[in-house]
Amino acid sequence: MSKKPYTSLTFEKRQIIENMAKKKQTPQRIAEATGVHVATIYREMKRGQTKDGYSAIKAQCEVLR
Repeated sequence: MSKKPYTSLTFEKRQIIENMAKKKQTPQRIAEATGVHVATIYREMKRGQTKDGYSAIKAQCEVLR
């Protein structure tokens, strides 16, 4: 059994996460929609956390540091 190659989330996928999070979708559902593992969604939500919820822009900036 071979592992899938690692790929970074694109800004477009981060925007999908942001939109779905605003609609109160579950991490499992967001993972299905973006094609990544649910653990990736949990890490991403933590990375882009703001006082108003998840921000795709904040997460993207954190990755580019």
